[in-house]
Amino acid sequence: MATLDERTASAPATFYRGRRIRPEPVPAEAKPRWLRVRAPGSTGYRRLKRLVREQGLHTVCEEANCPNIGECWHHGTATFMILGGVCTRACAYCNVEHGRPGPVDPGEPARVAEAVRALGLEHAVVTSVDRDDLDDGGAGVFAATVAAIRSLAPDCRVETLVPDFGGSAGALDVVLTAGPDVLNHNLETVRGQYRRARPGGGYERALRVLARARRHRPRVATKSGIMVGLGETRDELAAALADLRRAGCDIVTIGQYLRPSPAHLPVARYYHPDEFAELKEEALGLGFRHVESGPLVRSSYHAHEQADAIAAANRATS
Repeated sequence: MATLDERTASAPATFYRGRRIRPEPVPAEAKPRWLRVRAPGSTGYRRLKRLVREQGLHTVCEEANCPNIGECWHHGTATFMILGGVCTRACAYCNVEHGRPGPVDPGEPARVAEAVRALGLEHAVVTSVDRDDLDDGGAGVFAATVAAIRSLAPDCRVETLVPDFGGSAGALDVVLTAGPDVLNHNLETVRGQYRRARPGGGYERALRVLARARRHRPRVATKSGIMVGLGETRDELAAALADLRRAGCDIVTIGQYLRPSPAHLPVARYYHPDEFAELKEEALGLGFRHVESGPLVRSSYHAHEQADAIAAANRATS
């Protein structure tokens, strides 16, 4: 008779990182060659990885299985994820662990700032898990992290990639008052895919975050990102880009959705690089001030260059 350990080991997994394995079959189609990246391992990558471990920090680069982690970490760029590594929501595309988060760590803002200082960053990106368990959604910790970075690394620009804070205008204002250089909130997908992909959020709510940031802090650059490959149509993508522009969004990133595991939504199709080039031209035609569009583009990819472009444009018009 098999032991309990043997029976457990042979049983099929039903959950992955807090999400139930989905019944949809995984497509047999292999990833196209343009989605293949070299395994990370450079000296710069190892240095940043060591620093993140020593400071007890989380990065969305690791949690979300970002394909650009080798390139970005090699150049000393990382997106720090505050408020722990467990999210209260279970978006169907995201690899961050879902569950019940632990208590807020009051020392985290200072540790993030120390990492920014030690790396000599000129542009730091700070994001978080969703913390629907907190009254302010974690906005106060965002503000404290911005302040800590300003104190230890005053020449570093700060980009905050925020959640929707449950639609709380007051929580968003707390972050905006802290004075980030860029306010980023990802739309993620088109209106027709929202309930399926992001059931804890809302399409209009995401647009309101960006619109409020534009109204209340017009000098703060606003930014958002969209994934493709979830089953959306080109007309739906065009509508989403137009909605972002109407909300006052300055910068948009467009990248290919990649399925993290069988617990996540399957990829409907892979877009060709030529299609990303077409989407970039379409977005620029709508008036976005900067567009990153490509198979491996993620929200924080080339974030430093995006902010440089906006700063240069501001100087030219001032």
